[in-house]
Amino acid sequence: MTENEQKSSDTIKQKVNRQLALMEAALYVAGRPLDLKTMASVTGTRSKKRVRKLAKTLVDDYKNRKTALEILELEGERFVMQLKAEYTGKVRKLATRPLLSAGPLKTLSYIAFRQPILQTQVVDIRGHHSYGHLKQLEDMELISREGVGKKRVVKTTQFFADFFGLSNDLRAMKRQLKTIFQDLEKPQTEEKTDTEKTE
Repeated sequence: MTENEQKSSDTIKQKVNRQLALMEAALYVAGRPLDLKTMASVTGTRSKKRVRKLAKTLVDDYKNRKTALEILELEGERFVMQLKAEYTGKVRKLATRPLLSAGPLKTLSYIAFRQPILQTQVVDIRGHHSYGHLKQLEDMELISREGVGKKRVVKTTQFFADFFGLSNDLRAMKRQLKTIFQDLEKPQTEEKTDTEKTE
């Protein structure tokens, strides 16, 4: 390899490393899935094929790092950086602030499990204060409200599924939610049993 060829090879490597670093930074800062178009604008790459290759390189790199973070490819050629599931329970309480307070979170859970659901039904069950919850959830792009005649139908968005690591398929999502709700109830029952044993 000539000196010029070596310099050219080094320049290409530096460019690739810079693009990978920019993509990693974008995924870290966004805190949500990014599509190829967004990552292309960040890395300054016009080729969709090139951006996809860079993203997959980053996915593989994180698999080999053995860290608490991972980068995953989602449906629709989108990529996300997130904490591995095995660590979330241990560090969740250290988050600076929760995404949602208890009220809006309960409203969101109800919508996710019952969707598609009429807005009037949500308000009947969750109370008139849920109008505020619905606005907040819509502003956060976790739900959408669509007019059907004079009524409004509420359902979760793709961003909701991505953010909470759920399937975009409605039936599969409801099965996942049922499992999550059952798991949340288990520790309370087990704690009671442990307390009864010590008394």
